[in-house]
Amino acid sequence: MASFDLTGKAAILTGANTGLGQAIAVALAQAGADIAAVGRTAPTETQGAVEALGRRFVAISADLGSLEPIEGVVSETLAALGAVDILVNNAGIIRRADAIDFTEADWDAVMNVNLKTTFFLSQAVARRMLDQGRGGKIINIASMLSFQGGIRVPSYTAAKSGLAGLTKALANEWAGRGINVNAIAPGYFETNNTEALRADETRSRDILARIPAGRWGTPADLGGAAVFLASSAADYVHGSVLAVDGGWLGR
Repeated sequence: MASFDLTGKAAILTGANTGLGQAIAVALAQAGADIAAVGRTAPTETQGAVEALGRRFVAISADLGSLEPIEGVVSETLAALGAVDILVNNAGIIRRADAIDFTEADWDAVMNVNLKTTFFLSQAVARRMLDQGRGGKIINIASMLSFQGGIRVPSYTAAKSGLAGLTKALANEWAGRGINVNAIAPGYFETNNTEALRADETRSRDILARIPAGRWGTPADLGGAAVFLASSAADYVHGSVLAVDGGWLGR
């Protein structure tokens, strides 16, 4: 369908080297978008997949634990792709420890990447989108822990709950200016972040028992939601947090 066509669009994706970010990058490229992938490690596999689809790809090396690289991310994207139409804030880290023992260092590390840098990168990209005069799409990758408390991940839960609120707050300010801000909340997916959960036989069994779909999600399950929110099909969607969770929240 033409409304899902991203031909000629340029997308910035953070954390696109593996897992969910890689799947989103490939899905956007399949829909026609060119990709700027931002992260600490080289997204070699992602680059190969995107270029095999005939799309342009630029890898931007940046540690999103601080605000220092933000302006460079935007300027490198513009130099390589000529514009920025889509931003997917996918980069995230997690620290696990009992709340009673949780350290300030682990708190700050997670909040900096998962919430603080997400806001300031969105701000920098939105400024560019407004300058371009044709609007744009910002997609934040939230979590089931945007709705629930989780166990032994207090900073991650705080950041992802904050991200759901930030999505709504930015939509309130930017919807009337042609920028759509929405979020996707993945359920329990087979990624590096959930290795510990899947390795814990009891936790894994308990999680699967609550998922109506009866399985963990695979990264490819997320692509359609990302393409929808990045496309003109979602022009009247603002401030939504779209759960892609196999029915977890409905249980």
